Amino acid sequence: MFRKVVRQSKFRHVFGQPPVKNDQCYEDIRVSCVTWDSTFCAVNPKFLAVIVEASGRCLPGAPLSKVGPVTAGRDWRHIASGSEDCTVMVRRDSGGGPSLALPGGGAGGHTKRVGIVTWHPTARNVLLSAGLHCGPWPAVTTWCSSERGTAEELYRLDSLHPDLIYNVSWNRNGSLFCTACKDKSVRPIPPPPQEREKAHEGARPMRAIFLADGKVFTTGFSRMSERQLALWDPVVAVEPMALQELDSSNGALLPFYDPDTNVVSSVARWGWVGRGRVVEKTEAGPGTSPHIHFLNTFTSKEPQRGMGSMPKRGLEVSKCEIARFYKLHERKCEPIVMTVPRKSDLFQDDLYPDTAGPEAALEAEEWVSGRDASPILISPRRPTCPANSGPEGQPRNVLSDSRPPCPWYLPPGPPCLRPPPTSPCPVAASLEWETRVGQTGAETGPSLTSP
Repeated sequence: MFRKVVRQSKFRHVFGQPPVKNDQCYEDIRVSCVTWDSTFCAVNPKFLAVIVEASGRCLPGAPLSKVGPVTAGRDWRHIASGSEDCTVMVRRDSGGGPSLALPGGGAGGHTKRVGIVTWHPTARNVLLSAGLHCGPWPAVTTWCSSERGTAEELYRLDSLHPDLIYNVSWNRNGSLFCTACKDKSVRPIPPPPQEREKAHEGARPMRAIFLADGKVFTTGFSRMSERQLALWDPVVAVEPMALQELDSSNGALLPFYDPDTNVVSSVARWGWVGRGRVVEKTEAGPGTSPHIHFLNTFTSKEPQRGMGSMPKRGLEVSKCEIARFYKLHERKCEPIVMTVPRKSDLFQDDLYPDTAGPEAALEAEEWVSGRDASPILISPRRPTCPANSGPEGQPRNVLSDSRPPCPWYLPPGPPCLRPPPTSPCPVAASLEWETRVGQTGAETGPSLTSP
């Protein structure tokens, strides 16, 4: 009896492709040498920002079309950054507006260096920051900005983490976030009632990210210093739903997740060679558990200092790009394209489902009041790229179809019980807040993020 031995997947032949010429890279960049496993890079469909080795300075947002040597003097957009001077900055220098400094030090902010900043996925102008100090009770703080250009501290968590926080990740609609701590635990917040098990037994840094279905994907090390990938249920975390061991390299794995296709790309930082792995998470069938399937590996000769990932709406759909990474070398930034080989130049509906757009689904006041909403989805197809199939999966006449892609709202999720925010901490600033479309800029510190 014939039995299939090859698993079917539309991403099985994905491959990475570096730039052919050096003039396609961003050169003359001295990447920061801060000893922290961070991406050191933020990118959106319009701009690229990199943390550089300088005193109190960072590379401003450079247009993606400006390859070659990068110089200062560009227009900035919104970007959030954390620094070793305990401050969190939100800059928007284009148009003459000054930067907005969130409170730092004492009861109004962080008392140690800030290395984690991340935007809320659906609420406008809501920012989460976390301190990196190893003292008692590292702080996780949620900030909100108003239309008047002031910042308020919404929530502050001081007693949940006994040690260093490695990373923070929001879930799909922003109702939960999870943290990876040096005590080898992954904590969903709000936390479940039962005790948490250690995610990885190794002492090296680990990472945790929320998946689209509510599961938690982690990267870490075993007791024998073998790198691992694991999939967890955040409610019942007695043992992993799936566990895969990779190799014995010492570089921490930085995961990049595509919620539309369930593809995770793990990148090792500070390895002897640049290496990235692409894995696919599949849904569980009746009586089975979810699986993590290996897709492909991209290896380069030079190690990477950091890595940035382009949002889905900035990819070239006509070339079947499913991901684009910006690899940081010692003196340059190199774009690496992950492509699925297809013969047709038409829009591939199976590769590009609707993805999260740049518009916010909620205002900050609505999120504080307890409301949650799914991201506003848009089609990645551009008007210049003809479609391959219709809404029902039937072949479409590309000569008669000229409708551009349109965004639409998804029904919001049920409201959650959220505690009232703490007393506001206003900060004087005159900053005009706009819709976060194509925002990025730069600032010093061990962490950098752009919405």
